[in-house]
Amino acid sequence: MSRRTPLPPPPPSEHLRVWPGPGAMRADRARAMDELTARGLGPGRLVRFWLLVGGAALGWGTVGAALNAFGGPGDPLTVFFAAAFGAVGLGGAVVCWVFLGMGARRDRTIRQLLLGWAAVGREHGFPATRWRVPGLSPAWLLSSLVVCGLGLWSSFGFAVTARPGTETYTDAVFFFGLGVILWAAGLIGAAKAVGHYRWAVRVGAAGGVKS
Repeated sequence: MSRRTPLPPPPPSEHLRVWPGPGAMRADRARAMDELTARGLGPGRLVRFWLLVGGAALGWGTVGAALNAFGGPGDPLTVFFAAAFGAVGLGGAVVCWVFLGMGARRDRTIRQLLLGWAAVGREHGFPATRWRVPGLSPAWLLSSLVVCGLGLWSSFGFAVTARPGTETYTDAVFFFGLGVILWAAGLIGAAKAVGHYRWAVRVGAAGGVKS
């Protein structure tokens, strides 16, 4: 049995929807959408996302250190430990990205559930601004833009400041790889924030009633 709390279920089919009244329907809809929004954009989700990104960057940093070690004296013991640490770092980076991919897949499920619940009982009123999460969306967006900037600096900044004879091929591999990790993660976070806000605005506008 999974220890992860399952997501709220989708709304019942139209022919099976039975609520004592509009108030009960709105309460169930609010509970489901509040939970889904928190699971998709909540502070805990934000922290886990950036911890995974940090883990991927740290793993790649271990790979970079291992690559630099190969440029040293080249004794067998150094090569062995460098290869072992490099493999561990690469494995850690891959695992972090696997979890990030699983999170993106879960986000798609959350979006589908939100769409389903948002369509329930629109004729009885809909709080147009409740699920825009004005505090969390900017937190996702701003942190993602910062990470995108760091990714650009890591990749293109290295290319601009590199001087012949001072940087090695392993340095280039490390900085460009780190830049790709940060840039991709920042794009994921920014797209998540903008996508949710645009969805909330569209849903609110379609609701036509504020409550």
